[in-house]
Amino acid sequence: MPVRPYLESRCALVDRALERLLPAEDSPPATLHRALRYSIFAGGKRLRPVLVLAAAEACGGAAENALPAACAVECLHTYSLIHDDLPCMDDDDLRRGRPTSHKVFGEAVAVLAGDALQALAFESVARMSPAPGYSGADCVTELARAAGSRHLIAGQVMDLEGEGKSLDADALRAIHEGKTAALLTCCTRLGGMSAGGSTVQLDALTRFGHSLGLAFQVIDDILDVTQTSEKLGKTAGKDVAARKATYPSILGLDASRTEAARLTRQAHHALTVFGEAARPLRLIADYLLDREY
Repeated sequence: MPVRPYLESRCALVDRALERLLPAEDSPPATLHRALRYSIFAGGKRLRPVLVLAAAEACGGAAENALPAACAVECLHTYSLIHDDLPCMDDDDLRRGRPTSHKVFGEAVAVLAGDALQALAFESVARMSPAPGYSGADCVTELARAAGSRHLIAGQVMDLEGEGKSLDADALRAIHEGKTAALLTCCTRLGGMSAGGSTVQLDALTRFGHSLGLAFQVIDDILDVTQTSEKLGKTAGKDVAARKATYPSILGLDASRTEAARLTRQAHHALTVFGEAARPLRLIADYLLDREY
């Protein structure tokens, strides 16, 4: 199974579901809903929602049943990007190859667009059909924990507080366990929950998501110093300019590549319990390790 046709087919499923979920552009207040759609349909990789679908399939479930969770994590992720780009945060003008939301709609509307997408994420995950062993409340709680003050937001705060400081590898890992790995882990767990995955399967998906999330961040840090803004679709070299700790700045480029490969092997090992059913997840892990943007 080649990875690109799989990604394209699952991205198409997610995009159609997002089209149904988001209010129309002309739905009042039109400015806000244009801003939501501007960021959601800006051409992202859809990694997080595709992970939800692939994890559901690994547990024997149907991708369609996992779509409410897939849309939820994409809305949550996009909200975090809108807020991350704000002048009071990372102050970036480019995202996914386009001007950031606040550059197009102004800071106030960008903040509110992020707020609205966060709310829409919980509306979507609450629509999940309960699977054996998991209630709707379980799924909402899973997303809330990943998005809250101990994980996603915690990572952002630690990232801001670490600017200009000399951090060690453990401190950097803690930042990205919150800022990146927690949501990727949530994706795989929600996918498994949508399919009624067993405790053993959920544990495996948790370990996979955590390792994959850290590997993703190591590669992201490498690309920030080795690729151009045109290639990345966002401002290259921004972390260095902001004096942020990154894996290359702490470990060096070669050691960072070695660490990304180690974490990817760790992610693969976590999937042993699934056999061939987890092939899409394995392909995604390898695809992310080798990506150039």
